Amino acid sequence: MYTVQMEQECGCFKKSEYTNNNKFQTQQEAYQYANIVAEFMNEEFCSKHTFHSQIAEDNTFVIRVAQNATAVSGCSTGVSCDVGCDSTDDWTLESTDKSNDESCGTGCGCS
Repeated sequence: MYTVQMEQECGCFKKSEYTNNNKFQTQQEAYQYANIVAEFMNEEFCSKHTFHSQIAEDNTFVIRVAQNATAVSGCSTGVSCDVGCDSTDDWTLESTDKSNDESCGTGCGCS
């Protein structure tokens, strides 16, 4: 018997239709279920966390939970959000003030 369990049950998981500690007859069934559920949770949940499945001890697959770095930064793309004409952050490639740029006002978000 193989088990798929959640490492930690976040709020989205508790509100979802998914259950913890599901049992399967074969390793392949457990593996497929763990991967599919992790993928669905990444697509359907609020995106504050990311999920991935991993084989563990004692015929168990664990769906691990991690803080989603892009949710923390407020950036949905995973790259620096400071790329407008008024960007002045010195830790990115977009570190210069572009307010006098000729392309300013053509959709870059300047006012």
